[in-house]
Amino acid sequence: MAAPGACPACALEFPYSKYGKHLRGSEGLYMVNGPPSFTESVAFQRDSGKNCKAVAFSKDGSLFAWCNGEKVNVVNVTRAELLHSFDLPKTVCLEFSPKNNVLATWQAYATAKDGTAGVPNLQLHDLRTGKCLKSFVQKKMQNWCPCWADDESICARNVNNEVHFFENNNFNTIANKLHLQKVSDFVLSPGAQPTKVAVYVPGSKGAPSFVRLYQYPNFGGPQSALANKSFFKADKVTMLWNKKATAVLVVASTEVDKSGASYYGEQTLHYVAASGESAVVQLPKNGPIYDVAWSPNSVEFCAVYGFMPAKATVFNLKCDPVFDFGTGPRNAAYYSPHGHILVLAGFGNLRGQMEVWDVKNYKLISKPVASDSTYFAWCPDGEHIVTATCAPRLRVGNGYKIWHYTGSVLHSYEVPADEEMWQVFWQPFQDGVFPERAVRYQAVPGELPRAQPSPAQAYRPPALRNRPVSSSKLHEDEPPQNMKPQLGGIDKPVSKTALKNQRKHEAKKAAKQEAKADAHQGPAQVRAPQNILQNTVPAMTTGDPEVDKKIKNLKKKLKAIEQLKEQAAAGKQLEKNQVEKIQKEAALLKELEDLELGV
Repeated sequence: MAAPGACPACALEFPYSKYGKHLRGSEGLYMVNGPPSFTESVAFQRDSGKNCKAVAFSKDGSLFAWCNGEKVNVVNVTRAELLHSFDLPKTVCLEFSPKNNVLATWQAYATAKDGTAGVPNLQLHDLRTGKCLKSFVQKKMQNWCPCWADDESICARNVNNEVHFFENNNFNTIANKLHLQKVSDFVLSPGAQPTKVAVYVPGSKGAPSFVRLYQYPNFGGPQSALANKSFFKADKVTMLWNKKATAVLVVASTEVDKSGASYYGEQTLHYVAASGESAVVQLPKNGPIYDVAWSPNSVEFCAVYGFMPAKATVFNLKCDPVFDFGTGPRNAAYYSPHGHILVLAGFGNLRGQMEVWDVKNYKLISKPVASDSTYFAWCPDGEHIVTATCAPRLRVGNGYKIWHYTGSVLHSYEVPADEEMWQVFWQPFQDGVFPERAVRYQAVPGELPRAQPSPAQAYRPPALRNRPVSSSKLHEDEPPQNMKPQLGGIDKPVSKTALKNQRKHEAKKAAKQEAKADAHQGPAQVRAPQNILQNTVPAMTTGDPEVDKKIKNLKKKLKAIEQLKEQAAAGKQLEKNQVEKIQKEAALLKELEDLELGV
């Protein structure tokens, strides 16, 4: 384990080779020190077993457990000491309680050969005594682990579509039950007491699905709920509490998009506050919702959504957009532990492009590329990142890289071609161990040179290969833009009417200033052609109503362009279509000149 102030260790799982007749280069399970050394840690003795199925760190990173196919072992990483060894060779899931008092283990449920019920397969072990506190039958791996409040005063399980609550790790007595028609999922709030519970009940027989928030132990029907949000389009939901437990984001998904617009089904994003407020988050681009992440400050969240190239937007607690990152090849968002940096990334079927943003100033820091990555995680120090290519998602090119967020690769490891790597993860630390540091924009020195990815060459038919390459794109990427309203410096939502009035006021102000400047310059000054439109001149007629109408429309467009240019000069960020209008000014002037010459 790394000392405070250093970088956490990285636990790595290397199973045996599955190719060929011989087991070659078996590396087992071991721990690597974090930057800057990247040497194997002596705090954990390497396990060279060939059947390591499950591993877990405690929340504070002091304890580590793993199953090597023979036993479940628990060690104190700080003291490099074996604490317990449990005879549970078939364990495939492990989890520590938040205060390290209980270890939960899960084995696949199996019935007896004669068809009778199997033995309990979910065990809860007291880590002080090593004794089994309680065993349960838990048939499904999904949501297998009980959920604890952070202080372990409450533990909850979903049993036969109702939630059972236990208090102070006494699992022999059910302290409370939450009775609702077929509770499908629930999530306990993080942080201090009082604990809140978000529950999801799927719709049936024409009734809508709903998510409700309760404060433990007040479960006396719908009237006792802190908040309620119902929706029809939901086959499943994902519920995400913010760190301060003041609100939940709900991603509701349907398996099939009945409109046929999306292969991925249909998703909607909902905001539910513990105060009772709720809203649908309006996403300005159609398509799937790939990822949603709360900022650690609990007052903002980022959503990645829309058909590729996907948009990414930061919203506040009023569900108003704060900053739009434009479009790009991305499907995931990761806030740093301190919340001052946000990584937007495109993994899976995308090429591993990352955008690292300073979200306090909304400035782009770096754009590294981690090709073929199947895993991404922030280090608890908020400075370093690990990306990895792991089996079984990809069985070739397995390995990992340690990055600094400025884009430098500090360490890289690739496993031999005949082996696989299954898992990589950081050793956790308590909040506050690593202080937040000022954001850097200059890349830090790395062990490896910064590879500049060569742009992928599009396929060209043989008949076109000797011709010049056209620069046409299937999609024009939208640029980032600040969505905070600029009216009077007040950070409040501004209506379209208010924005329109603001633009008129700015245009009038600019016109007055220009009139004053003209008065000082005198009548001898020669005006630019476009400024002629701002003066009162006799209306010209051609005798042809159609030509007169065209001239009038052109002048109207040129006047709008002048207003846009004034707004840009005042420091306002223009939208893409507004910039395109300004670019057409020269062509409109030429057209107007041609029409007027024919008068």
